[in-house]
Amino acid sequence: MVTNVQGTETVLGYCSKFGKRVLVASSSEVYGDHREERPLSEDDRRVYGPTTEKRWLYADSKAMDEHLALSYHLERGLDAVVVRLFNTVGPRQSGRYGMVIPRFVERALTGEPLEVHGDGTQTRSFCHVSDTVRALSGLMDASEISGEIFNVGSTERIRIVDLADRVIQATGSDSEIVFVPYDEVYGQGIEDTLHREPATGKIREAIGWEARLDLDRVIADVVEHARAAGNVAEREPVERP
Repeated sequence: MVTNVQGTETVLGYCSKFGKRVLVASSSEVYGDHREERPLSEDDRRVYGPTTEKRWLYADSKAMDEHLALSYHLERGLDAVVVRLFNTVGPRQSGRYGMVIPRFVERALTGEPLEVHGDGTQTRSFCHVSDTVRALSGLMDASEISGEIFNVGSTERIRIVDLADRVIQATGSDSEIVFVPYDEVYGQGIEDTLHREPATGKIREAIGWEARLDLDRVIADVVEHARAAGNVAEREPVERP
């Protein structure tokens, strides 16, 4: 909380003082736990759990970052734009912080089981890093959108269990898929977000942006990088029913 909120306030304060444009990287986490399967738009309400659930701390801190940026814009004329990033994936991404595609790829290439948390029916969308960079660059260049919030992400949503199977096929792996209860992963109960998909009409109308590279390309690029970095032998794709 301190790192995100105080750090953002420091940056915004100096950008305001010296008249610099700033893009605030927020997160799709600010939407909270929407249960319905539909794209989330920038003006949707936020649905949070109790403060006793630690996962909402990050969401709260990013929401405060947004409030700070919008307040600086309204009260001090700061030239700022807020971006809610959904999952961004690509070559060189680490699986260290639970990034699911790099972790699945690493395990598939070494023949280890792919661990799916919960029942795997939770859905996510994954945007190629090059598409995300295009969006951020375009938003920084469009000065007329100051004081606005934009989603950035892919609209191609997939269940995590199906993602695991796609990675196995792409790598030609004989890895199994195993389901791990949340309690075993985190040592305590956790509220997972069931579905996460961005509505991207606002950014498309503002700067003409949309994701160009699909999930197969995302996975292929991550696999290629992992093989090059780890010298893992290439296998033929697996045919699965």
